[in-house]
Amino acid sequence: MEAHKLVKMANEIATFFESDPDPAAVHEGIAGHIRRFWDPRMRRALLSHIDEQQGDGCKPSVLAAIAANRDNLTPA
Repeated sequence: MEAHKLVKMANEIATFFESDPDPAAVHEGIAGHIRRFWDPRMRRALLSHIDEQQGDGCKPSVLAAIAANRDNLTPA
């Protein structure tokens, strides 16, 4: 899947969870959704985009969620 599609999807997930006033809950919600519903190839591609393109296009909450939960999002 193309990185720009994954970024768009991650940003849409973030928009949903950003209604919570607790930043930690927002980050856990974003990361939890990605961990549960994205297959390993999608997670790898998003992590590669963040590493190689500094997360170009990603909302700050997506980048923070990935940074705080990277170990749980990295496929085995």
